[in-house]
Amino acid sequence: MATQPNFIVFMSDDHGHADLSCMGATDFQTPNFDRIAARGAKFTRWYSNAPICSAGRCGILTGRYPISVGIPNNVGVNADGLSPDVPTLPKALKKLGYQTYMSGKWHLGNKEPFLPHNHGFDHWFGFKNGCIDYYSHNFYWALCSGNQVRHDLWEDGEEVFREGEYFIHLMRDKAIEYIHQAKADGRPFFMYIPFNTPHYPMHAPQTYMDRFAHLPRARQLMTAMLTVMDDAVGDILDVLEGAGLYDDTCIFFQPDHGPSPEPRNWTDGRHDTYVGGDTGGLRGTKATLWEGGIRVPTLMSWPNQFEGGKTIDEIGIGMDIFPTILTAAGGDPSQYTLDGSDILPMVVNETASPHGDLFWTRGNKGETRVIQRDRWKLHLDGEDVHLCNLDTDRGETTNVADENPDLTKDLLDTLNTWHQSVTQR
Repeated sequence: MATQPNFIVFMSDDHGHADLSCMGATDFQTPNFDRIAARGAKFTRWYSNAPICSAGRCGILTGRYPISVGIPNNVGVNADGLSPDVPTLPKALKKLGYQTYMSGKWHLGNKEPFLPHNHGFDHWFGFKNGCIDYYSHNFYWALCSGNQVRHDLWEDGEEVFREGEYFIHLMRDKAIEYIHQAKADGRPFFMYIPFNTPHYPMHAPQTYMDRFAHLPRARQLMTAMLTVMDDAVGDILDVLEGAGLYDDTCIFFQPDHGPSPEPRNWTDGRHDTYVGGDTGGLRGTKATLWEGGIRVPTLMSWPNQFEGGKTIDEIGIGMDIFPTILTAAGGDPSQYTLDGSDILPMVVNETASPHGDLFWTRGNKGETRVIQRDRWKLHLDGEDVHLCNLDTDRGETTNVADENPDLTKDLLDTLNTWHQSVTQR
């Protein structure tokens, strides 16, 4: 490559597999996410590394199985976060001369040692914890653990106050500011833009709610919030294009996991359930290791490297983003301990997935865990073993473990051996 490309990684939060129009949604449109797919590729079998927020983000930024670097679960209010000793993608790119920026949700530790500037980001804007009120920017989860409500909006480690301004618009504007700053500097950049949409609390500007007033309340909230995010992505892409940077910017979009079944209105004391996300018929939701919890709508584009309109049916996973970007930037993944693989050949040359067995865990000690080997997926929850063939049963409705005893034993043995190895690292 003659010059080093730029990189943008967009994330969404609690996002169903079918909740983009390019992935099959028909009751709302996402023209800007569709624009990424049209100029790049969409993945039909891409996975998050976890069905929960912190661990899913950890997989992308470290290229590792989250349990192997001490993030098997969500990072709590007062808990330690991702160790600064763990190599991250922005740290690796800084060594190659990149500027590094973040605008959005962190959720990998809110104490000083674990903040973005200690993980390789030159500049960052957003919030530290798992969710905030979109207008006051207060963190209400603290109440659940006996703590006080915390204001949670920061820039480069300093608290900032923008009460009354919608957070998605704030983080969009900061990302745009960073693009202008990066272009003026003249060096290549890496930008991480993790939206908190459509994570609760379910807040959308009234103009967006009005557009979907014909839908059931849960779906109205979901489509309104996703449309706000799509518009924000479009604004960022327009600036990138206007700056002449689009064609040589490699863009990834991946949600942290599937849609949430959790109570949504933490801000008013009620526990109303809004399950408004659409998994497209996949079983399960956020916090489960069924397909609906971990298979996510993922996009990639890089016009200077491959033509658009591709559909990739091979398997990829969040931890692949680190080695893919590092390789594209001219780095050497062999210098790092990584569990992911470079998937650019899979996209550009349409080669097979680089993956054999893939693994997932849920719980602090991996009490629930999964192994996937091509079409076969084994789900272990305590003593309960469920085996399915995803080619013929994408909804994971039929347990065929008893019909395949040798395969079941082999997968169980492999899964347990792997689990033992990562928990002893």
